Amino acid sequence: MKKILDLIAAEMKSAFAACGYDEAYAKVVLSNRPDLCEYQCNGAMAAAKAYKKKPIDIANEVLEKIGEHEMFSEINAVMPGFINLRLNPQYLADYMNGMQKDEKLGLEEVGHGETIVVDYGGANVAKPLHVGHLRSAVIGESIKRMGNNLGYNMIGDVHLGDWGLQMGLIIEELRDRKPELVYFDESYTGEYPAEAPFTISELEDIYPTASGKSKVDEAFKERAQTATFKLQNGYAPFTAIWKHIMAVSLADLKRNYGNLDVHFELWKGESDAQPYIPGLIQDLQDKGLAYESQGALVVDVTEPTDTKELPPCIVRKSDGAALYATSDLGTIIERERDLKPVKYIYITDKRQELHFKQVFRVAKKAGYVSEDTPMIHIGFGTMNGKDGKPFKTRDGGVMRLETLIADIDEAAYAKIVEAERTSSDEEARETAKVVGLAALKYGDLSNQAAKDYIFDIDRFTSFEGNTGPYILYTIVRIKSIMSKYAALESKYEGAPVILPAATAAEKALMLELAKYNDVMESSFAETAPHKICQYIYDLSNVFNSFYHDTRILAEENREQQAGWIQLITLTKDVLEACIHVLGFEAPDRM
Repeated sequence: MKKILDLIAAEMKSAFAACGYDEAYAKVVLSNRPDLCEYQCNGAMAAAKAYKKKPIDIANEVLEKIGEHEMFSEINAVMPGFINLRLNPQYLADYMNGMQKDEKLGLEEVGHGETIVVDYGGANVAKPLHVGHLRSAVIGESIKRMGNNLGYNMIGDVHLGDWGLQMGLIIEELRDRKPELVYFDESYTGEYPAEAPFTISELEDIYPTASGKSKVDEAFKERAQTATFKLQNGYAPFTAIWKHIMAVSLADLKRNYGNLDVHFELWKGESDAQPYIPGLIQDLQDKGLAYESQGALVVDVTEPTDTKELPPCIVRKSDGAALYATSDLGTIIERERDLKPVKYIYITDKRQELHFKQVFRVAKKAGYVSEDTPMIHIGFGTMNGKDGKPFKTRDGGVMRLETLIADIDEAAYAKIVEAERTSSDEEARETAKVVGLAALKYGDLSNQAAKDYIFDIDRFTSFEGNTGPYILYTIVRIKSIMSKYAALESKYEGAPVILPAATAAEKALMLELAKYNDVMESSFAETAPHKICQYIYDLSNVFNSFYHDTRILAEENREQQAGWIQLITLTKDVLEACIHVLGFEAPDRM
């Protein structure tokens, strides 16, 4: 279905053109004065300058051309030249019925199957997920779902940190702890064990110990560097250890991301880019883009339009080692070869903004990505505690993500028990997981990604205000009404449809529902999940106003009652479609 704004604009364009004015002036917007009108066209103001006429005269001409129209119940020209519009309740009801009949609730699939790569997650193997990984996972998953909803082929890649010195550190710490392992016996020629010589708990202790040791023990650090070099050059025993690290880490990462309802199509890492790096370096040199500077190999990325000079992108250090930029460029070459995306979206901490600006420019300068392919970096802000500082545990450490999830589930459980005492403890616990995830994700996504925000577990789990649980409570309320209606003995026997709005509250609900496809499309275009959060908060408020003004179950006119049930069912469907895109679901009761 076409967006309702586009349908109104089409009528205005036709009228402007029929009056001899450029239809580009016929843009229609939502009114910011709903007491005066629902939609507004301000084109006469701009057209007045071009056609040397009074704006009000142009507005009146356009109105006369439109005349009586089934789309509008009211259309006025207001000084100095605004055109104010109100929709005909019958036209709006027809649009609602069209939304309800459409499998996608009127959403246009503008993606046409085109591939977009979303690079998010960015976890390091051998380390537990902590609160610092939350925003990338939650924002990235939501943007990917937004694109899928619009018909794009969205490919989410976790892009793991699975290469570099950290691997050498783990190998050498493992040697110190278990020197008897066959991986460290240079005379061993047999098959390497299929089972890892460590658990995830042991692995998560090995890396920080090794990292700390390398800072005070130079000999250990040199051993780790040698082990890294040997691994990266295909030394079989260390390759076998690396495969164990990957297997154990991936199982744990998939479990923890799964708890967040975050899922990746690709589980690639920095290691996957390594085969492309030698050819990449040579290509940059052959094209005259890479040159030596203080022993390193760099590429200039500053453009004439820059207001300040950007530092060159280092693609190889003076010691011959590749960097993150080199790895990211290698990954882009792989993605171009295998996926051929029409757009790239990267989600990381905003402190990496310069890094991605450099990488994107090198990729386009070298011709790895076409100049017109959008490459977007979404840099997110910090999740802070109530003290305004980055979120920490009570003892000042970095909180594990699974601990944070457990804490918010417990807070949600307490609120559920306080509000509703009829369910069993087991059911309340299961509901708390659903509500807790909604609280966590909505609390994050309702903030503009680039901004820091305060993580307030009490506010996030509240059933009131702009929170995930409030949205879920609204959906559960609608489900309850529908359930009670289904149990009524006397119901409308005809085919129920949404009827023209009988009250201001009912029309306000319809107008809010009509925004759905526009909100979905514009939110994805701007990679802005917070706009969907704001929309469902507004929709929930408008629904609850309608609910309090309307005695649905007590209504004696069965056709009217059935129409209202259709309307609130559409409201539920739109809310559920939106929260699915945000990455959480609603329980049946709370």
